[in-house]
Amino acid sequence: QVQLVESGGGSVQTGGSLRLSCQASGHDYFNYAMAWFRQVPGYKREAVAYISSSGVTEYRNSVKGRFTISKDKARDTLYLQMNSLKPEDTAMYYCAAVRGGGSGLFEWRKYVYWGQGTQVTVSS
Repeated sequence: QVQLVESGGGSVQTGGSLRLSCQASGHDYFNYAMAWFRQVPGYKREAVAYISSSGVTEYRNSVKGRFTISKDKARDTLYLQMNSLKPEDTAMYYCAAVRGGGSGLFEWRKYVYWGQGTQVTVSS
Protein backbone atom coordinates (compact mmCIF):
# COMPACT_ATOMS: atom_id res chain seq x y z
CA GLN A 1 0.00 0.00 0.00
CA VAL A 2 1.47 3.32 -1.10
CA GLN A 3 1.16 6.15 1.40
CA LEU A 4 1.92 9.81 0.82
CA VAL A 5 2.04 12.37 3.61
CA GLU A 6 2.50 16.07 2.86
CA SER A 7 3.86 18.73 5.19
CA GLY A 8 5.34 22.20 5.04
CA GLY A 9 2.32 24.32 4.22
CA GLY A 10 1.57 27.53 6.04
CA SER A 11 0.84 31.23 5.74
CA VAL A 12 3.30 33.67 4.18
CA GLN A 13 3.24 37.14 2.70
CA THR A 14 3.64 37.91 -0.98
CA GLY A 15 7.21 37.26 -2.06
CA GLY A 16 7.82 34.70 0.66
CA SER A 17 8.94 31.09 0.33
CA LEU A 18 7.79 27.68 1.49
CA ARG A 19 9.07 24.16 0.94
CA LEU A 20 6.51 21.39 0.78
CA SER A 21 7.51 17.82 1.52
CA CYS A 22 5.82 14.55 0.61
CA GLN A 23 7.01 11.54 2.55
CA ALA A 24 6.44 8.35 0.55
CA SER A 25 6.25 4.82 1.93
CA GLY A 26 5.24 1.39 0.77
CA HIS A 27 6.95 1.31 -2.62
CA ASP A 28 10.08 1.99 -4.57
CA TYR A 29 8.91 5.44 -5.43
CA PHE A 30 11.71 6.07 -7.85
CA ASN A 31 9.83 3.84 -10.31
CA TYR A 32 6.89 6.18 -10.00
CA ALA A 33 6.02 9.49 -11.58
CA MET A 34 5.13 12.02 -8.90
CA ALA A 35 3.50 15.40 -8.95
CA TRP A 36 2.18 18.30 -6.97
CA PHE A 37 -1.37 19.48 -7.58
CA ARG A 38 -3.33 22.29 -6.00
CA GLN A 39 -6.97 23.05 -5.57
CA VAL A 40 -9.05 26.01 -4.46
CA PRO A 41 -12.58 25.26 -3.24
CA GLY A 42 -15.01 25.44 -6.15
CA TYR A 43 -12.30 25.03 -8.76
CA LYS A 44 -10.84 21.95 -10.38
CA ARG A 45 -7.58 20.41 -9.20
CA GLU A 46 -4.66 21.64 -11.31
CA ALA A 47 -1.16 20.32 -11.80
CA VAL A 48 1.65 22.47 -10.47
CA ALA A 49 4.65 20.33 -11.41
CA TYR A 50 5.62 16.76 -11.99
CA ILE A 51 8.76 14.66 -12.04
CA SER A 52 8.72 11.54 -14.17
CA SER A 53 10.19 8.19 -13.15
CA SER A 54 13.23 9.09 -15.28
CA GLY A 55 13.63 12.48 -13.60
CA VAL A 56 12.15 14.75 -16.24
CA THR A 57 10.41 17.76 -14.70
CA GLU A 58 7.66 19.99 -16.03
CA TYR A 59 5.84 22.99 -14.55
CA ARG A 60 2.67 24.87 -15.24
CA ASN A 61 3.47 28.19 -16.85
CA SER A 62 2.40 30.33 -13.90
CA VAL A 63 5.00 28.79 -11.57
CA LYS A 64 7.96 28.43 -13.94
CA GLY A 65 11.04 30.11 -12.54
CA ARG A 66 9.51 30.27 -9.06
CA PHE A 67 8.84 26.65 -8.07
CA THR A 68 11.19 23.67 -8.14
CA ILE A 69 10.17 20.02 -7.82
CA SER A 70 12.71 17.47 -6.68
CA LYS A 71 12.98 14.13 -4.95
CA ASP A 72 15.43 12.73 -2.43
CA LYS A 73 15.97 8.99 -2.83
CA ALA A 74 17.70 8.59 0.53
CA ARG A 75 14.74 10.16 2.35
CA ASP A 76 11.96 8.80 0.09
CA THR A 77 10.71 12.35 -0.09
CA LEU A 78 9.32 14.58 -2.81
CA TYR A 79 9.76 18.33 -2.45
CA LEU A 80 8.29 21.48 -3.89
CA GLN A 81 10.36 24.59 -3.26
CA MET A 82 8.13 27.61 -3.76
CA ASN A 83 9.71 31.06 -4.02
CA SER A 84 8.29 34.50 -4.83
CA LEU A 85 4.87 33.36 -3.73
CA LYS A 86 1.80 35.24 -4.90
CA PRO A 87 -1.74 35.41 -3.50
CA GLU A 88 -2.93 33.38 -6.50
CA ASP A 89 -0.76 30.49 -5.25
CA THR A 90 -3.11 30.12 -2.28
CA ALA A 91 -4.61 26.61 -2.36
CA MET A 92 -4.55 23.16 -0.84
CA TYR A 93 -1.51 21.38 -2.25
CA TYR A 94 -1.54 17.63 -2.85
CA CYS A 95 1.19 15.13 -3.59
CA ALA A 96 0.34 12.37 -6.08
CA ALA A 97 2.03 9.30 -7.52
CA VAL A 98 1.52 6.73 -10.26
CA ARG A 99 3.64 3.71 -11.14
CA GLY A 100 5.57 4.27 -14.36
CA GLY A 101 3.66 7.25 -15.60
CA GLY A 102 4.04 7.61 -19.33
CA SER A 103 2.34 10.60 -20.91
CA GLY A 104 -0.34 12.95 -19.64
CA LEU A 105 1.30 13.66 -16.32
CA PHE A 106 -0.45 17.02 -15.95
CA GLU A 107 -3.81 15.25 -15.79
CA TRP A 108 -5.00 14.51 -12.25
CA ARG A 109 -6.89 11.42 -13.41
CA LYS A 110 -3.56 9.84 -14.28
CA TYR A 111 -2.57 9.49 -10.63
CA VAL A 112 -3.52 6.60 -8.37
CA TYR A 113 -2.10 7.61 -4.99
CA TRP A 114 -2.76 10.89 -3.19
CA GLY A 115 -1.78 12.55 0.04
CA GLN A 116 -4.18 14.34 2.35
CA GLY A 117 -3.06 17.82 1.34
CA THR A 118 -1.34 20.76 3.00
CA GLN A 119 -2.70 24.31 2.94
CA VAL A 120 -0.69 27.19 1.50
CA THR A 121 -1.98 30.72 2.09
CA VAL A 122 -0.26 33.77 0.62
CA SER A 123 -1.42 37.16 1.80
CA SER A 124 -0.91 40.46 0.00
